[in-house]
Amino acid sequence: MKVTITLKNLVKGIVLSCCVSGAFAAEPEKEDLKFGFIKLTDMAPLAIAREKGFFEDEGLYVELEAQANWKVLLDRVITGELDGAHMLAGQPLGATIGFGTQAHIITAFSMDLNGNGITVSNDVWREMKKHIPMENGKPVHPIKADYLKPVLEKYRNEGKPFKMGMVFPVSTHNYELRYWLAAGGIHPGYYAPHRGDITGQIKADALLSVTPPPQMPSTLEAGTIFGYCVGEPWNQQAVFKGIGVPVITDYELWKNNPEKVFGVSKAWADKYPNTHIAVVKAMIRAAKWLDENNNANRPEAVKILSQSNYVGADYEVIANSMTGAFEYEKGDKRALPDFNVFFRYHATYPYYSDAIWYLTQMRRWGQIPEAKPDSWYMETSKQVYRPDIYRKAAEALIAEGKMAKSDFPDFASEDGFRPPQAEFIDGVAYDGRQPNAYLSSFSIGLKGDETVE
Repeated sequence: MKVTITLKNLVKGIVLSCCVSGAFAAEPEKEDLKFGFIKLTDMAPLAIAREKGFFEDEGLYVELEAQANWKVLLDRVITGELDGAHMLAGQPLGATIGFGTQAHIITAFSMDLNGNGITVSNDVWREMKKHIPMENGKPVHPIKADYLKPVLEKYRNEGKPFKMGMVFPVSTHNYELRYWLAAGGIHPGYYAPHRGDITGQIKADALLSVTPPPQMPSTLEAGTIFGYCVGEPWNQQAVFKGIGVPVITDYELWKNNPEKVFGVSKAWADKYPNTHIAVVKAMIRAAKWLDENNNANRPEAVKILSQSNYVGADYEVIANSMTGAFEYEKGDKRALPDFNVFFRYHATYPYYSDAIWYLTQMRRWGQIPEAKPDSWYMETSKQVYRPDIYRKAAEALIAEGKMAKSDFPDFASEDGFRPPQAEFIDGVAYDGRQPNAYLSSFSIGLKGDETVE
C-alpha cells in the first residue's frame, strides 16, 4: 500500500496531536481560507502570518487576495466569497448599523495603531507655508488646519471649490481628515442619509470625496483633488514623486489611534468558531513579530510587503514610514518610531472604546442622523467588537507557551475601555463611557438632538 504524506496533512497531524494535552484550541472547522486586503502597509499582519507560517501552525491554508476597493471587499465578505478581510475599523460598525450595506460584521482583532497621513499638493503647501511657524528653517509640527484655512479662502475667492480625497465614508481617514479640518475651523460637511444625501458635503467648506488608496497620488497629480488622507505608502509616494507634501500624520492628530481591523461576518464566525480563534492566534503572533525587538523585523517585513502580490510599492517608499521615520517635505525626514504600531500598547485588542469613538464620529457628521443614548453606543460596540473571542485566542497562545501573559491586557480586570485619552491635536479629551458628553465638546458637528435639515 502506497502512503502519501503532504505538507498540509503533516502540519495538520502535528496540530491535532497537540490537542491531546488540552492546551491548544480545537481543530478548525474550515482549513482552506481566502482573505481580502487593500494594498496598504497595515495589511502586514495578514502577509506576515502567511509568510512566516503562523497560519500553517494553526492548520490553516490561507490565500490572500488584493481587492479593488473597500466596497468590493466588504461585499465579498458579506456574500461569502471571502472568509474575512483587512477592513476599515468603521466598516463592521457601519454595516451593522445599516449605513450603506446592511450586514452584521464583527471583529475580534485590531490590526494596528496610527499609519495614516494628510498630504496636500505642492501649490497648496507653498501657500500654507506662509502661515506656518518655522524653527531652524523647518516647519514646526504638528501642522494644524488653521494654516490651511487662509489658503482655502483664497481658492474660494477665486471660484475654485476646495476638493480633498479620503478612502471611504466610514474610513478612519474620513474621520481623521474631518477632525483635522474642524479643529482648524473648516467645516468638512454633513451627511443626511434620512434625506437620501450621502455625499457628506452639506454645508461644507472643503469638499471630501472617495478615492481608492493606490489612486491618491495620481489623482492629486492630475489636479482633481488638492489634498487627501490615506494610509501608507501613498503619502510617501507623493514625496518620492515630488507631487505633494504630507503635512501631518494621524499619530500627531491623535496619538496611538486605532486604525484597521480584521472583519468577518457574524454568520461566518458562528459557523466556524474554532477557525476564527485559530486565525486570531496566527495574526496575534504576526503582530508581535512585526513590533518585537524595537521593530528589528521591519526591514524583512518591508521586503515582503513590496512584493506585487501584497502592497507592490518600491521597497524605499514602504521603508520610509515602516522602519521608524516619516518624510514630510522632501528632505525633512523625522524619527517617528510609532508611526506604525502592530502590537505595542495592546494594539491588537478590540477595545469597546475604540468602536464607540467611530460611532461618535458617525453621529457628529450625520451618518447617524438622530440622537442616541449613551447605552446605544455601548450596546452597538458589543455587537461588533468581540474581545471574548480575542481572549480565547490569547489564552490558547499563553497555554501553548508561544506568548506570555504579560503580552496581553489583564483579562480578569479588563473592561474594554482605554483610559480617557487627551492627546488629540485640539486637546479635547475622549472618554468612551460618555459619548454624548464628548460630542457636546465640539463647536463644529452635530450634538444632542441636532439633525441636518
